Amino acid sequence: VVLSICPQHSKRFLRSLTKERLLEAKHSGPRLCIDLSMTHHMSKKELSRLAGQIRRLYGSNKKADRPFWIYLTGFTTDSPLYEECLRMNDGFSSYLLDITEEDCFSLFPLETLVYLTPDSEHALEDVDLNKVYILGGLVDESIQKKVTFQKAQEHSVETARLPIQEYMVRCQNEKNYHSEILAINQVFDILSAYFETQNWPKALKKGVSSRKGYVLQTSVE
Repeated sequence: VVLSICPQHSKRFLRSLTKERLLEAKHSGPRLCIDLSMTHHMSKKELSRLAGQIRRLYGSNKKADRPFWIYLTGFTTDSPLYEECLRMNDGFSSYLLDITEEDCFSLFPLETLVYLTPDSEHALEDVDLNKVYILGGLVDESIQKKVTFQKAQEHSVETARLPIQEYMVRCQNEKNYHSEILAINQVFDILSAYFETQNWPKALKKGVSSRKGYVLQTSVE
């Protein structure tokens, strides 16, 4: 007998599989915290961009074979950002993640935290299951670097940057533009790809578009 799976079932089955994988990540997966305590200075347009980045980040985490468990910290449900997330993210209220008003610095032991910021002098070497990785929820690129780096220093928390300088080279472009500042969903795609492949060049290629002015060193490919 050939069993035909009706499409609704397979869809439901996939959904429950995704749910299972995400909930498993809550206990044994790597942890990622999006620090949303700095959003009160942001314009409506910036909040919309941030809500869109959260949506994309969650979407790619759902597809991952080895998802992270995500915390949205410093996040109040009566904030303009929360409204924006509800408006822009279908099903946001049933996302499988932790939302808390608490700051990431009071939520976890400080020695477990690693704040990812392009200003750090330490290149991230590995994704450690005992650590909690923090991304600053900011879209204003001009202040993003300094703010997140200072915040980490104030709390004496370890910092790291993605190893872009280690595996990539600047490529010439018309605007002579080179930037290591990525949106939180791009940083997440790199972390997630690295966690699955244990291969930095592959992971960086996935998240750093050549528009940023960087390409992989040809010798590593």
